[in-house]
Amino acid sequence: VQLQASGGGLVQAGGSLRLSCAASGKLVGVWSMNWFRQVSGEQRERVAQITPGGLINYADSVKGRFTISRDSAKNTINLQMNSLKPEDTAVYYCNVAAKVGAYWGPGTQVTVSS
Repeated sequence: VQLQASGGGLVQAGGSLRLSCAASGKLVGVWSMNWFRQVSGEQRERVAQITPGGLINYADSVKGRFTISRDSAKNTINLQMNSLKPEDTAVYYCNVAAKVGAYWGPGTQVTVSS
């Protein structure tokens, strides 16, 4: 299984971006689907999580601004990011945690200008 994220880019503060992560291959034994972000020199942090049962969690820093969703038919995980702030600037990674291990996409850059 390979994950490929898209939708990153440059946006002004207050703007919106939508990230999508497409999974090639069949995902089995999935525990959760996640979006992480990482700023250079800092630890990678999870910003949003959705489980196959539909449970959703967000980091406090993005609550009320980001929305995670999944399209099982298209095998995609999406992250709608609204009211973006300069501190949201990071490389965003999609991740699938499964029984057999963790799958990671290569990351997509999001830059929010002030």
